[in-house]
Amino acid sequence: MWGIQRTRYADCNGSEASEVAEIVVNIGGVKQVLYGDVLNRYPETRLAELVDCSLKSHEEISSLCDDYDPDTAEFYFDRDPEAFKCIVELYYYGEIHMKRGICPICFMKEMDFWKIGADFLDECCKSHLKEVQDELAEIAERVRTILVDREGDPSAGACQRFQASLWRLMEKPESSVPAHVIAILSFIFILISSVVMCVGTIPELQVEDSEGNLTEHPTLEVIETVCIGWFTIEYLLRLISSPNKIKFALSFMNIIDFMAITPFFVVLILTSFGAGVMELANVQQAVQALRIMRIARIFKLARHSSGLQTLTSALKSSLKELGLLLMYMGVGVFLFSALGYTMEQNHPDTLFTSIPQSFWWAVITMTTVGYGDVYPKTTLGRCNAAISFLCGVIAIALPIHPIINNFVLFYNKQQVLETAAKHEIELMALRSSEGELRAAPEHHEHVCSAGVWDSSVSSCHSETYLPLLKDPRGGSSMQTPSMETSFESTTEASEYFIS
Repeated sequence: MWGIQRTRYADCNGSEASEVAEIVVNIGGVKQVLYGDVLNRYPETRLAELVDCSLKSHEEISSLCDDYDPDTAEFYFDRDPEAFKCIVELYYYGEIHMKRGICPICFMKEMDFWKIGADFLDECCKSHLKEVQDELAEIAERVRTILVDREGDPSAGACQRFQASLWRLMEKPESSVPAHVIAILSFIFILISSVVMCVGTIPELQVEDSEGNLTEHPTLEVIETVCIGWFTIEYLLRLISSPNKIKFALSFMNIIDFMAITPFFVVLILTSFGAGVMELANVQQAVQALRIMRIARIFKLARHSSGLQTLTSALKSSLKELGLLLMYMGVGVFLFSALGYTMEQNHPDTLFTSIPQSFWWAVITMTTVGYGDVYPKTTLGRCNAAISFLCGVIAIALPIHPIINNFVLFYNKQQVLETAAKHEIELMALRSSEGELRAAPEHHEHVCSAGVWDSSVSSCHSETYLPLLKDPRGGSSMQTPSMETSFESTTEASEYFIS
């Protein structure tokens, strides 16, 4: 038996407080003695209702606990004893703090059972709970996406079903084998187009036109045309099948796709106007700029690479660290370039003709590149260069660890969310195919901060069961959101998916 020492109080006459009722509770096999005056500090809670149980009927007592022994006046609760240790802190300290290793979602279920509001939770625990709720909302969104990809929207018309099928074919490689094949072909075309663009600049593989200018080899132009044709068809099909055309057009990756195919058609249109237009200097410069824009198609690889997507997300979450790096480098470049100019300006063969011209030297020195085209010739200048080199190494190394840490955390989180979503789909399939398991002990997995938790939940533990998707008890199938269902925030997603 365990418990917390009760605080003694004195009455108004200065004598020690009289003994009050002792409440014996058994939480999951662990016995504890509580005191009535302590529990009455929060009279709206379930524990406070146990104080006056001697005046209540057996039915009323049974509604408050799982079992009651009148001989020993002991209340039995089939709850988590570790969570109850945190719950009982409210009556002594005025707030609740979750211990490590307790799932926040399950703990909130425990607080609801003991009729304790979430306002009594400590602020640090509230932030932890918010993180877990966001993870559950992400899992629910992934589950919704998987269900829509598998089953579609049964209430949609024939045109909408065709549009949804085409969208899954072009945008969801994991939805079917043909979609996976199309994704592989798109990846191959991106590689071929990038290689052709590079090989086309080799002088030995170029040919001369009628005016003696070097142009790309006709074979490479044919391959480029085929690749552009594939990219164009792919972009148009994805645009037609997109459920939200404006969001599709403004997406960063889709802007990259548009920039990858636009130069080809612009050059084709300018060429159709005749040689006179192409001979204009401004037009030639525009054509060269458009041809350079073809390098944007290499970013299309990020669409088919989860690693590149994770890296992009990690860099987005590390904007503060990257900003600090740029600030450190900017201050260092300005400081050491000014010092270098001051120390070298009196040398007859100085290479530091101005402070702005010294910026280049400071950049290549602090980044440890050191081309050698600009270098100090005086002793003080060389000391300044050595100090700038060391400061540059330190400035670059400082934010590297947070950026790498964000990448690892984001990658591990994505792996956990994908695994949890797959498990949830498997459990939904088991529950829908074997309805009799609802009355038997159920095997459920959910995500909390430490990863995937594995809990065997029986019918008497229904308070801790966490189905992610709503289950209409009137039928055996799970409710499937339509493809048009969208959420403005994780809170809205949680209210829809989390029961």
